[in-house]
Amino acid sequence: MPRAFLKKIVPAPHTLRTRWPVRLCGERIADPQLWTLHRRAVTYAFGAGVAISFVPLPVHLLLAVIVALVWRINLPVIYGTTWVVANPFSLVPLYYFAYRVGVSVLHVPRQHFRFVPDWRWFQHALAPVWQPFAVGCLACAAVFGVLGWLALELVWRWHVASRYRSRHTAPAA
Repeated sequence: MPRAFLKKIVPAPHTLRTRWPVRLCGERIADPQLWTLHRRAVTYAFGAGVAISFVPLPVHLLLAVIVALVWRINLPVIYGTTWVVANPFSLVPLYYFAYRVGVSVLHVPRQHFRFVPDWRWFQHALAPVWQPFAVGCLACAAVFGVLGWLALELVWRWHVASRYRSRHTAPAA
């Protein structure tokens, strides 16, 4: 895996302690497990980051930090995965897909709606679509989180096995 590249772009834990949002985490931010590039820490963080991307509230990054601190998985990977998947360009298609999944899971008719940034819209127009949306987000988070973890796990193992085979094969004479 690209360890040298990741080490260049990821800040050192001791330099983060001086920033005010990081000070809220205390000494836990310097835990070596949060910064290690081992297979389990990285693949679990990737799966969790993909799952967190389907959370419908604007708390993705805060939730990613809390999950990384509690489960002691790679913080830069979960943070980066959450940002790459749930960025402003892919958020609308991602949430629309989750809504469509929720509609198909609950077997309810699909509602057509138009977004109007008004309080009355939130009170009345959002009511028929919030249940399919929430169920779809939950289902997509579970499925795509596990698929993301499994895909990266398999790619990582294949990469390590192929490097091992290429190193230990007898050179052709």
